[in-house]
Amino acid sequence: MKKSLIIIGLALSFQSLSQDDLMKMLDNETKNETDYINATFKGSRLINGQTIETVSKNHLNFWISHRFGAVNSGFIENFFGLDQARIRLGLEYGITDQLTVGVGRSSQEKTYDYYAKYKALRQSNKMPLSLAVYASGAANTMATGYVMESGSQIKFNDNLQRQTYTAQVLIARKFSNDFSLQLMPTLIHYNMAEGPEFQNDKVSLGVGGRYKLSKRLSLNAEYYWVNTSSEETAFKAKNPSKEYPYHNSLSLGFDIETGGHVFQLHFTNSRGMIERHAIGQTLGTWANGDIFYGFNIARTFSFDKKAKELHK
Repeated sequence: MKKSLIIIGLALSFQSLSQDDLMKMLDNETKNETDYINATFKGSRLINGQTIETVSKNHLNFWISHRFGAVNSGFIENFFGLDQARIRLGLEYGITDQLTVGVGRSSQEKTYDYYAKYKALRQSNKMPLSLAVYASGAANTMATGYVMESGSQIKFNDNLQRQTYTAQVLIARKFSNDFSLQLMPTLIHYNMAEGPEFQNDKVSLGVGGRYKLSKRLSLNAEYYWVNTSSEETAFKAKNPSKEYPYHNSLSLGFDIETGGHVFQLHFTNSRGMIERHAIGQTLGTWANGDIFYGFNIARTFSFDKKAKELHK
């Protein structure tokens, strides 16, 4: 009897040790697996600017962006800006899951833009953040001699002077299921400045965030600080009776996700919808009521044949 109890005890001990070893092996395998973070932001655009999100391979996003006039433009005259409108239409395509290319056309200065975005790092249990690099160009197609809203008259000598280029690094982290934050150091180069008092290069640091309010609704914010100290000094020296026209861009809005659509509603002091206009040439201020109501709508189309075959 005693021998039987000893044998049973040894067997149970061996089984317990085997289970412990098996659990340790499973824990080690789990730790070695890469667990990626998804949906840091709901769309490839936050409000006016980009996010670290890229379009999935063989998928196409169609963007419709709309900006009305300033809220302080009056009720009778412009119905709080709803009588005035600017629009941008854009397409962006996923070459790979990490590489997105896009084109667009804005009614503001009849501008065509083109860009590429590459996600170099993706947040996971082994990587604390996501990082993407973004490069874009924009071509102003207005007739030479037109007058900008800032009051500067622009006379182009050749098509190269119409070009503006943007380089940007997007650094983001999803801190929880509800909160994501992103930094956007930015360089914008204008091939032709507005005048001798304006610089061809503008350096900016942007910060943006998203807070999830419900399953399909989130609150977004975006701010771009632009280093214009030397430009302001030169402008005031040449135009002592005038105020420097440009300001930092601040935007607040909501993301509403509805299946294959992302619907974004927002208020911003930037009427432009690409980097050239929104970051470098924002004329409005919140303090003066120069607030523009607008929206972005994104519709995603899939050209992934494998995915379609799986759903048949």
